[in-house]
Amino acid sequence: MPRAQDLISTAYRRFTTEVPALDKLKLVSRVELRGRGDVQVFRVRTPGPQISKGEPEDARISLSMPRSQFNELATEGTLKDWREAFERGQIKVTGDRRIQRLVENVIERHEQRARVRRVR
Repeated sequence: MPRAQDLISTAYRRFTTEVPALDKLKLVSRVELRGRGDVQVFRVRTPGPQISKGEPEDARISLSMPRSQFNELATEGTLKDWREAFERGQIKVTGDRRIQRLVENVIERHEQRARVRRVR
């Protein structure tokens, strides 16, 4: 099984490939992966990403999700899959509400442009 840091990097690259505007966002995030009685916490600094294990003191937002769900999304998930997991409550996002809204708006605009391209 790949290391969690490698999976986080893979997930970031796959996500920013679909939504390139997020690759320019300078942000420190806390990523919490919950497994069978184990919780792993990582500091993820973007762009990059620079990933280190441990509790970040300067995180603006926090993402929390089951490790099994994350493994699947990181390797095979699309933007649609990430959105569905968020809407079902499998991914929880907390922290600076302004950053959350910024990311939401960027993703929504990207999806709107994609819909307009398909219609033409």
